[in-house]
Amino acid sequence: MATHRLITKVKNSKLLEKEEERRDLGFGTRITNDSGRLINSDGSFNARRVNVSFWAWLDIFHRLTVLSWPRFFLVVFLIYFVVNCFFSLLYMLIGVEHLQGIQATDPMEQFWGAFFFSAQTLTTVGYGHVAPVGMMVSALSSVESLVGVLGFAIASGLVYGRFSRPIPKVLFSRNALFAPYLDINGWMFRMINESPTELVDVRVDVSLSRLETLPNGQRSRRYYPLKLERSQVNFFPLSWTLVHPIVEESPLYGATEESMAESDTEFLVYIRATEETFLQPVHARYSYRYEEIVWGAKFRPMFDSGKTEEVVKVDVQKIHDFEAKALN
Repeated sequence: MATHRLITKVKNSKLLEKEEERRDLGFGTRITNDSGRLINSDGSFNARRVNVSFWAWLDIFHRLTVLSWPRFFLVVFLIYFVVNCFFSLLYMLIGVEHLQGIQATDPMEQFWGAFFFSAQTLTTVGYGHVAPVGMMVSALSSVESLVGVLGFAIASGLVYGRFSRPIPKVLFSRNALFAPYLDINGWMFRMINESPTELVDVRVDVSLSRLETLPNGQRSRRYYPLKLERSQVNFFPLSWTLVHPIVEESPLYGATEESMAESDTEFLVYIRATEETFLQPVHARYSYRYEEIVWGAKFRPMFDSGKTEEVVKVDVQKIHDFEAKALN
């Protein structure tokens, strides 16, 4: 009986070892390039899908939702201009003489007269100095009015979706540090919430990604979770320095600048939180590559200790500041 239990224990141990070898965050283990990162500094994935279907690639609503505000308004203006040009040309094909109130003989003047009538019809403004005369032009203006109503309904939904979409503005330190921590060393970085909207129930997961040489000589990417000193806080009103103590059980135990560069080491940071205003879950991503790690340094305080006001002040711009410190 005891022998059977020992055999079962050994098998379970081997299964656990195999499971550790297969640990993956979704990037796969066959990514062996050492020229790029897995997660970009803006939180996006450094990957591109090719040969996708046209409709999956198009996805207009999603693209217009995630566009920057200047590009969004530029796209809206271009669509508005192109639609008006299209209907203006249709009015000219029917005949500008069917638009009562346009007294133009030059083709360019006729076009702009039809264009501004189209703009009034599309937006349902209708100033009244130009009116359609005849069945064809009246039918066309009716269709354009319907297009305008539907178009502005979609645009209103897009604007609302953009405003209501919670986007965490978490600022990360440009560098992570290997710094003294208690009586040992630790790998650390810090972050702060720049948005006036508070984040609560904040949880952070950090994983280490690096290339390792297998017994058969092939290079394979491996992932290791890093145990943090504190991985969750209920409130996040100030800056937060996250520390991974480097003990014997740590994947970073014995690591050097040269070994991290040789293994193309990257630290993947994933944050989950609840946005307090709308009580919606939000998330953020970030990563640090080996060349962004500073050895023998310590973060400088961000608090303004020179004033004795009742309100705690944190200088956000100091989040990147550090000073040299001897490692233990």
